[in-house]
Amino acid sequence: MSHQAGSARMLREINEAAALGHLLDGGPLTRGDLCALTGLAKPTISEAVRRLEEAGLVKVVGRTSGGRGPNADVYGVNPNAAYGAAVSLRARDSTLVTALCDLTGEVRARVETPVDFAATDPVDAIADVVAAACKQARVAVRRVVHVQLGVPGSYHENAGVIRYVDVPGWSRPGLVEEIRARLRTGLSVDNDVNLAAVAERSHGIAEDVEGFALLWLGEEGLGLAIDLGGSLLRGARGGAGEIGYMPVGLPAEGTVHDFHDLVSGQAVHELAARHGIAADTGYAAVAAAVEAGARAFIDELALRIAVGLAAVIAVLDPPLVVLAGEVGHAGGAELHKAVGAALRELSVLDTAVASTGVTEDPVLLGAMNTTLTAVRTALLDRG
Repeated sequence: MSHQAGSARMLREINEAAALGHLLDGGPLTRGDLCALTGLAKPTISEAVRRLEEAGLVKVVGRTSGGRGPNADVYGVNPNAAYGAAVSLRARDSTLVTALCDLTGEVRARVETPVDFAATDPVDAIADVVAAACKQARVAVRRVVHVQLGVPGSYHENAGVIRYVDVPGWSRPGLVEEIRARLRTGLSVDNDVNLAAVAERSHGIAEDVEGFALLWLGEEGLGLAIDLGGSLLRGARGGAGEIGYMPVGLPAEGTVHDFHDLVSGQAVHELAARHGIAADTGYAAVAAAVEAGARAFIDELALRIAVGLAAVIAVLDPPLVVLAGEVGHAGGAELHKAVGAALRELSVLDTAVASTGVTEDPVLLGAMNTTLTAVRTALLDRG
């Protein structure tokens, strides 16, 4: 009996999720529209819509008129049913970037808050920025169902510890649980490059690919996200993709020991200077080189990038590699074409290389996608 009850509940949840998904993607819709889209019988859809109404997720937004047959109620998602918050820790300037979105995904508030983490505890800082976003949107903090935090480091979920993060206070054991307790809401933590890959699949050039690897070439750090059919590979301790630590030389030979020594923002800046390109940052140097057509610099940088990617491709054989981050974005088509050519010289595997298609803040955008999914799941579970 309990098995049958559990199966019936699961089936109801599946039907409700299907109806809600269509309303989110293509609403407003009538029950007849939902029947046609889901293939479910009218009584089944009516029950699903009723439960979604009771949960406050959908509401009647109008009625049809002028067509054949009786008028029908038109249903739409209730955007104010719940909210999700996304918070991105930007290490280069110790800034928290926060967005608050409603159930439809519309951004209701966005705030950027510089924080002196030498003097401010991360728990207080996160609580303050979420409250500030809610105040800007005139939304009660208690209406926030989930918060997604993006960090420039790896998150070991079992241990509850953020690692490889170069910001004071953020690697403290127990920090994540302290934040969760302070917010009194759902909380998820993920690596910033993983979240950029979520944005790439949802809003960039990777929407229709089977899988891809996203190489983040940032001014302050490197990272690799590995998307396997829409699921991200995080590793046993959350450290999958910490490509900056990958050895590319022997300790006794020269000063190049790991991938970071080759393509970090500082390394790119120094390489540009040797080519006579004056700029304040690595990504500014790449942008200037592309504009000036400085092929020698672009080709040498592409070869450095390809050295690291060749190892990734040999292990994973992804159908696509996306170049992202400040340096990757600045290089655009010129850089990704040069990297592709260099890879063909280094690897026997033919892998497509492309520039990111995300023009907004990719980490924050990926965090918003993730928190919105969590909010919708939590609300359906409540129903």
